[in-house]
Amino acid sequence: QVHVVESGGGLVQPGGSLRLSCATSGFTFSDFNIYWYRQTPGKERELVASISTAGRRIKYAASVKGRFTIARENAKNAAYLQMNHLTPEDTAVYYCHAVQEYYSDNILKYWGQGTQVTVSS
Repeated sequence: QVHVVESGGGLVQPGGSLRLSCATSGFTFSDFNIYWYRQTPGKERELVASISTAGRRIKYAASVKGRFTIARENAKNAAYLQMNHLTPEDTAVYYCHAVQEYYSDNILKYWGQGTQVTVSS
């Protein structure tokens, strides 16, 4: 069975840091692009960062560029999001999304259940 499990969220003060992890199993992780999304009630889901299958193509939302770093370790079937200089605007549920890199109509897509990040003084 497929598993995508985020961890590392919690309560942190403004200016603090958190490192989120996305642990996966049940599929060929190295064939999947990874996207970190975040969502707050009443707001649109936002794509925070993405990383390609081998980690050579990385993109960040303007709102987090320079503060967040996305990474992956294919040998561990895991991806990460290092978040520094956090602000209350970063408060959200963060989701790991794995998307198969395959040019067809039926590519595989898997979501984790999310991890809560709360930035508050």
